[in-house]
Amino acid sequence: MPFRIAKTLVVESGHLLTKHPGACRFPHGHSRTIEVVLTADTLDARDMVCDFKALKHILAAIVSRYDHSLSLNTADPHYATLRATYGDHVIPFDNADPTTETLARAIFQELRLHLTAPPLDPAYPIPSTVRLDRIRVTETASSWAEYWE
Repeated sequence: MPFRIAKTLVVESGHLLTKHPGACRFPHGHSRTIEVVLTADTLDARDMVCDFKALKHILAAIVSRYDHSLSLNTADPHYATLRATYGDHVIPFDNADPTTETLARAIFQELRLHLTAPPLDPAYPIPSTVRLDRIRVTETASSWAEYWE
């Protein structure tokens, strides 16, 4: 029977949805909760899926760039100007609107790569048997999106 663990972080981030017909096409922000779920069939030598601190280090490195940033579709006519003005605080979504769904997918894909890389802190490794189960991004108190493969 597999084991599951979860870790959450909260970021304040903005976006605008170029393709949206309503108010979401204007810049606005959210307090987003990002939840990561990992699974493993067995526990490590410390009787854990992995140490929560290991996951926190990796997750913080990935999601910190979204904190106090503006995610934007690269097809938006103002993308180049905003990126030139605000630099890395404008997060590009290549020809896609930065919806909660696409944000969950982007975080999933980046985290999956980090899980196979050497640990940020050798005292807190993540065993190779650990699998990324899903990412859930909560946009409001009543709305969230998940991504898994």
